[in-house]
Formats: sequence, C-alpha cells, structure tokens
Amino acid sequence: MFFFWRKAKPLGQEGEDLAAKALKHDGYTILERNAYLGRYEIDIIAREGDTVAFVEVKTRRREDIASPEANITSVKQSHLLRAARIYTSRAEDSEAYYRFDVVSILLPEKGRPRITIFRDAFRDD
Repeated sequence: MFFFWRKAKPLGQEGEDLAAKALKHDGYTILERNAYLGRYEIDIIAREGDTVAFVEVKTRRREDIASPEANITSVKQSHLLRAARIYTSRAEDSEAYYRFDVVSILLPEKGRPRITIFRDAFRDD
C-alpha cells in the first residue's frame, strides 16, 4: 500500500486562491493572476463592471503585530503603480476605469478565514 502526501500550499498562494474566489463571489471577473509587468507583479487583475481593479492580496496567520493590509508599504504601492502603468499602456480598452484594491486575508491555523475586500484602497496621485 502506498500513501501520497500532498504538499501544503504556501500561505500566499492559499490566500490568493481564497481572494480570487471572494472576488468572483462579489461579482468581479478575474482577468489575470500573478501578472508580471516589467519587474513587478500584480497578484490579481480583475474587472468589476466598467472598472479594472489591480488587486494586491495580503495573507497572514495572525494579526497581533499588524493587520494584513497594513503591510502594503509605500514602496509596494509604487511597484503596483508602475506595473499598472505598463498594463494600461498595453490595454485595448482605453475607456475603462482603473483602481487599486486590496484583499486582506486572516487565515488562522484553526477556524474560518476572514476575508476583507478594500475597493479603491489607494490612488495614483
């Protein structure tokens, strides 16, 4: 008899999978996942109505030090802005609106995950 052990998904991947499901449940259409644009990555690119959302996913097991969304630094925002500019320069739909969303996931070892979607979490000023 053989036993096969499944390797556990890394925390970030598990969080991104949960985020994609939550976004779909809220009416988003997922366009791309883990999109590399230049040197930068956008976790999820999705459409909600006439708006394209560049989504950063932050997953943590605990929030005793900081909530997941608090870990999106100004440097990370700058990278997302640069990646979004590359994406929009290539986009066929120039009439679409664009925004930056964040999905915060608290994924404890036991219990249910807590998923929060922050629409328009920051702007390209």
